[in-house]
Amino acid sequence: MLRPGRSQYAYRILIMAQTTPLTLHPDRLFPSDPLVRDIARRLYQQIKDLPIVSPHGHTDPRWFADDANFDNATTLLLLPDHYVFRMLYSQGIKLEELGIRRKDGVAVETDYRKIFRIFARHYYLFRGTPSRIWLDSVFHDVFGLEVALSEETADHYYDSINAQLVKPEFKPRALLDRFNIELIATTEGALNDLRHHAKLKGTGYEHKVITTFRPDDVVDADRADFAANIAKLGELTGEDTQSWPGYLAALRKRRAFFREHGATATDHGHPSAITADLAPSEAAALFQRCLAGTATPAETELFRGQMLTEMAGMSLQDGMTMQIHPGAHRNHNQVIFERFGPDKGADIPSPTEFVSNLKPLLQKYGNEASLNIILFTLDETTYARELAPLAGHYPALKLGPAWWFHDSPEGMLRFRHQVTETAGFYNTVGFNDDTRAFFSIPARHDVARRIDCRFLAGLVAEHRLTEAEAAELAYQLTYGLVKQAYQLK
Repeated sequence: MLRPGRSQYAYRILIMAQTTPLTLHPDRLFPSDPLVRDIARRLYQQIKDLPIVSPHGHTDPRWFADDANFDNATTLLLLPDHYVFRMLYSQGIKLEELGIRRKDGVAVETDYRKIFRIFARHYYLFRGTPSRIWLDSVFHDVFGLEVALSEETADHYYDSINAQLVKPEFKPRALLDRFNIELIATTEGALNDLRHHAKLKGTGYEHKVITTFRPDDVVDADRADFAANIAKLGELTGEDTQSWPGYLAALRKRRAFFREHGATATDHGHPSAITADLAPSEAAALFQRCLAGTATPAETELFRGQMLTEMAGMSLQDGMTMQIHPGAHRNHNQVIFERFGPDKGADIPSPTEFVSNLKPLLQKYGNEASLNIILFTLDETTYARELAPLAGHYPALKLGPAWWFHDSPEGMLRFRHQVTETAGFYNTVGFNDDTRAFFSIPARHDVARRIDCRFLAGLVAEHRLTEAEAAELAYQLTYGLVKQAYQLK
């Protein structure tokens, strides 16, 4: 909002005089050594404009189905992004002040301009973080802003972004094209009716926006709604989900339903990497205890482990790529969970053991070359000791990229340095952004491309790769490996 008596032009001149220009250095994230930097530049020029493949993320399929304009800068950039509001919360800013809705209906701030001003006033907190890189890229490249975000420029940002969001070129489908996104996968629970994906059929975007099958809602017996979800699963499929065979049959039907809506992958967000291979009678008895609510915590963990192995077998049958995401201590802050629910920035990486825990699944299915299992971790201490040796041996296993807390420049470099010597490049699957923040997707992929070129340039400078080999690898890490791993045409 302009102050009284000031024209838009005068206001913009005042802002420019009082603030720092927003610039993105063309050599950002490249090495400081000029020889290696020159190699990285050449590699990057060959891959920087390749299409984006985003095979795992959490964008809302409703955006693409309805293709409506986004509301405002705050609901677009702040409220869905736990990377942003967790940092603000860590500095004593209440989530209520940021407009995060409470479960009990207690009033929270609804003045989106005021919330954006709070964000702008504290933007300095993001110095040195990947969020700063992503957000500056969005501000500069997507919205064309020319001054850095600060308390003084908050209203300029808010008004400029909002003025652009109402334009046709800022509708979700137009942005898919503008961002050069060839494919984006959303993630839905097993009971989801996929109505938004169904709405996309016939639009030409049904092949650009696909779903991913995430069955945590019907395999995690620690959930309060587990028994109700199993009953609902039976209603959706016509199977007797109170029996072990009927339950497995119902899951196969839901997988097929998701495949009809484009899914090529499943996703499993388990607390640990425990797997199991129980006899059918043991598995059936364990399932009944879980349904009855009498299973111990150790038994519900065992059940999740059994279901990972069952899902691997189903993937071998129907060809879906299997993603396993263990190692997050979910909802660590109980107060925040009780007030606001899950996914509010309080998930914390936990130590995770893989060698023994994965053995039951890998002994049964790990030697199947036609099976694609992508393993992610938040425990970096396991990269060289456990994950790289496992992926460097088992044909079914590939390593997902550094993700979540580690999809930063330093995190990506640590990953490449620790896994490459044992697993190589071709037992990894490129990059995925794993985000709800739709507008940041190009920036996130650009960071990954720059860091991979930086790493490869170092190998060339050390005469461990030829530049031609590095160029081929840059293409594969950017585009080829992800399409192969997720079986995308």
